[in-house]
Amino acid sequence: MRFFLFTDGASRGNPGPAAAGAILKNEKGQVILKGSQFLGRMTNNEAEYRALLFGLNKAQTQARGGELVILMDSELVISQLRGVYKIKAPHLRELLMEVKIKERAFPKVFYKLIPREKNAQADALANEALDRTL
Repeated sequence: MRFFLFTDGASRGNPGPAAAGAILKNEKGQVILKGSQFLGRMTNNEAEYRALLFGLNKAQTQARGGELVILMDSELVISQLRGVYKIKAPHLRELLMEVKIKERAFPKVFYKLIPREKNAQADALANEALDRTL
């Protein structure tokens, strides 16, 4: 079975207040779970990584044993996860290592860069979390 995890991090200001949104869908496109979380003050890139970690934590309970396709609109994060871009910031390198550890819960993990408009639901969840908090 294959699952699709859409995640998005939002930061108002860079750095600024940030939040995460995540949606997990099955192969039929049905939403299995969705959630959002206020993250505190951070850069947009850090918020993108934290949103991915938030989504991976949620997906572990519902998608364990299945392949996971992670869909994000952050070219930087996707390219770093694929090893195309190097990570210069130590705190982002630590977050990448956390992601790699979480990946072990799934037999295969794929990363796909998608246009922002295809990630609108995860973006809306992140922004709703910011609106609730601010």
